[in-house]
Amino acid sequence: MIKCISTTLDMTRIIIIVILFFISSCTDSEQKLIKIDGKAQGTTYSVSYLSSEEKAVPAGRQDFSQQIDSLLKAFDLSLSSWNENSIISRVNRNDSSAVADIFFKTVFNRSMQIAEESGGAFDPTIAPIVNAFGFGFKNKSNTDSATIDSLRKLVNYKNISLDENGKIHKQDFRMMLDFNALAQGYSVDVIADFLENKKIENYLVEIGGETRAKGKNPEGKFWRIGIDKPLENQEGRPLQAVISLENKSLATSGNYRKFYEENGVKYSHTISPATGYPVRHTLLSATVVANDCISADAYATVFMVIGLDSAKTFLAHHQDLDALLIYSDENGGLRIFSTDGLKEKISEL
Repeated sequence: MIKCISTTLDMTRIIIIVILFFISSCTDSEQKLIKIDGKAQGTTYSVSYLSSEEKAVPAGRQDFSQQIDSLLKAFDLSLSSWNENSIISRVNRNDSSAVADIFFKTVFNRSMQIAEESGGAFDPTIAPIVNAFGFGFKNKSNTDSATIDSLRKLVNYKNISLDENGKIHKQDFRMMLDFNALAQGYSVDVIADFLENKKIENYLVEIGGETRAKGKNPEGKFWRIGIDKPLENQEGRPLQAVISLENKSLATSGNYRKFYEENGVKYSHTISPATGYPVRHTLLSATVVANDCISADAYATVFMVIGLDSAKTFLAHHQDLDALLIYSDENGGLRIFSTDGLKEKISEL
C-alpha cells in the first residue's frame, strides 16, 4: 500500500533551473518576449510569455505583472499556512467564520481524490506530525514515540470534509490541513489559466521550481527545463538532465535538500502517515510531467515517498503521467529511470 507523503511547500522543492534563450530586439511582425519576476509563497516566481501584439503596439498593453501579483496575493490569502489570516490558517484554528473560496475548494477536492487513489498515502491531514518534526508551519516539538503515536490519531483524510457551503467539518477539532504538497503546483495552474484567458499562446510559468509551459520559446523551440543533480550541500546546483516540455506541466520533489541531523540521525522532510516518521529509501528525486501542475506536484511527492519500485508500478498503471526518477545504486552512484514518454525529451548532462 502506498502510505507516505511530503508536505512542506518551499522547503520540499528542488530548485529547477529554467533554461531560456532571450531575444533583445524584434522586427515589427515578430512577437515580443515579456518576462515578469517576483516573490510569492516564500519563494520566487518567473513568468515568461510572447506577446501576441506586434512591436508597433505598446508592450504595456500585455504587461500582466499587476494582475499576476494580485492573483498570487489572493492565492496566499486562501492557502498559505504561514499567513495567519488565510482561510487554511483559520480552518486549522477552528475559526467558524472561515469559508472556502474557489482556490481552497479546488485544492481540497484534488487532495481527497489523490488520497483515495493512493490508498491514503497522500493525506493532507498529516500537518500535526509534520509540524512536530519542524517541517511545517509551527516550530519543532517533542518527537518521542508517545507523542508521534498520539499525533497519528489525528491523521486520516476520511475524517474531514467540505460541505456545499464551503465549511470544513472535522471529526476531531485538533485536526489540521496542510496543502503544501500540491498548492504551489496549483498556483502555477492559476497563473497559466490567466494567461490562457488573455489569449497568450506561448508561455512558461515557474513558481518555486514548479513549471507549466505552452507553445514555444523565442527561438521557436519547446521550452527546456533543467533538473538538478540530487547532491547534498551543493552550491552550484549542477544539472542532471534537461527536459523539453511540450505543452505540459512539471514538478520535482526530493529529500536531499531539506533535512536536519539530530543525535547523529538524519531526518528528511518526507513523513509517513503510517509510521509518523521520515521515510528512507534509495530514491533521491522524482520529476513528474502531467497535464496540469497540481497533479505533477502531488504525484512527485507521492513517488518521492513510496520509493523507486512502487513509483514504477504506479506509473505503469497511469499512462497519463511521465516521470524521471533519480536514485542511488548499491555503490552510492546516481542512476536514472524514465518513462518511455520522456526518453526522447530528455538530454542527460
